[in-house]
Amino acid sequence: LNFHWVFSHEDKKPDSNQHYSDDDDALNESEVNGNWTPQEKALHEARLKAKAKRRLRKSSSRNSTSDSFSESGDMGGVDPHSPKSKVLPNDRKSRMGKGRGLPKKGGAGGKGVWGAAGMVYEVEEPDIRDPNYDESSQGDTVYAKVVPEIDEKELEKMVNPIVQEYFEHGDTKEVELLLKELNLGHHKYEFSSMAVSLSLEGKASHRELTSRLLSDLTNKMMSQSEMARAFDKMLKELPDLILDTPEAPLVSQFIARAIADHVLPMSFLDCYKGKVDCEHARVALDRATVLLSMKKEVVRLDNVWGVGGGLRPVKHLIKEMNLLLKEYLISGDVAEAERCLRDLEVPHFHHELVYEAVVMVLEASGDNAGQMMMKLLQSFWKSGLVTIDQMNRGFQRVYDELPEISLDVPHAHTIMEGFVDLCFQEAVITKQLRDACPSRGRKRFVSEGDGGIIKN
Repeated sequence: LNFHWVFSHEDKKPDSNQHYSDDDDALNESEVNGNWTPQEKALHEARLKAKAKRRLRKSSSRNSTSDSFSESGDMGGVDPHSPKSKVLPNDRKSRMGKGRGLPKKGGAGGKGVWGAAGMVYEVEEPDIRDPNYDESSQGDTVYAKVVPEIDEKELEKMVNPIVQEYFEHGDTKEVELLLKELNLGHHKYEFSSMAVSLSLEGKASHRELTSRLLSDLTNKMMSQSEMARAFDKMLKELPDLILDTPEAPLVSQFIARAIADHVLPMSFLDCYKGKVDCEHARVALDRATVLLSMKKEVVRLDNVWGVGGGLRPVKHLIKEMNLLLKEYLISGDVAEAERCLRDLEVPHFHHELVYEAVVMVLEASGDNAGQMMMKLLQSFWKSGLVTIDQMNRGFQRVYDELPEISLDVPHAHTIMEGFVDLCFQEAVITKQLRDACPSRGRKRFVSEGDGGIIKN
């Protein structure tokens, strides 16, 4: 009730919004004790304490904490009116009442500050994610082509067409350029094993081309260790390879040729002595050892695959074709003759076979040779082994040399006309080629009594 009465006094009611000056704060002790009641005195002291607390919160004194007042409410020896309690505008000390009172960041922080004294900044690389990054100011831009590494599943799809095309053109530099465009990565050695596997499915000429390819790629695209790794993989997979390719045991010849060409190290065979459990691999290694011992004085085993295709001399090919035709005239086996012609692997030289066959018909004594040669050429034509271009070139060569052949065979023109008509009837040659056959004109004279007048 007394407290309520104190606040109901209009003359002495304190106003929370009223600002007291320094004169009001310096009240005379005698005035307080003489004119104020005890309740008013207690209220006045509480107001002074609250004002002192507000000033302490704004001060930057390092000793200004929440414990600066004692339980009795007395200030801990800090004068709120001291100049030290005022906040300086450039003061860098903490105003939270924490820390040791040292400047922030060692004096290296704040507005307009470039770091601590004596600090040397290094040149920083421009960050491409920086909003102020200027690409044009960084010099010439270089764009590099990044080729991803080929997966093992895609490797076979990429390598097979390259090897098959190489079997057609035989240019090792072209293969090297194509391989450089591919990122084979750690699957690089598998190219050699795939090339050897494909050549085993093909002809002897393909194996010769593969041996040359491995020799040219060594020390350019692949090292000897990578080649050795490829052949080691083939030896391990030899049992499965034989099931798909009956010619797989020929890996021994590849090994011997590779060692002779310095594709594989000389110690390759020594690494497998007494360490091979597979019977097929052991036979292949033993055969390679025998081939190397036989050809010790030869630098390269050039004839390990034989000489095939267009690599053989022309005289040798002509001799082989003559032998083929003579054997056919004796045996009459068209299938065997066709197989022998395919083994020669010279489709661009088949016109020579046609030429030799027609010349044999002209030089033969009976009509049987003409019938047999017609059947042989007809078989070659129907199977597509001899093309129309090669057939025309063979006959045209005989047409051009018929005057010289007539010196040895007087009836060559007559025999040629009969053989050409027979081939045309059996659809071996075209009508245009038949009409191009030359015929020797004969001048027939009347009897001696007619005065030598030539009959028209």
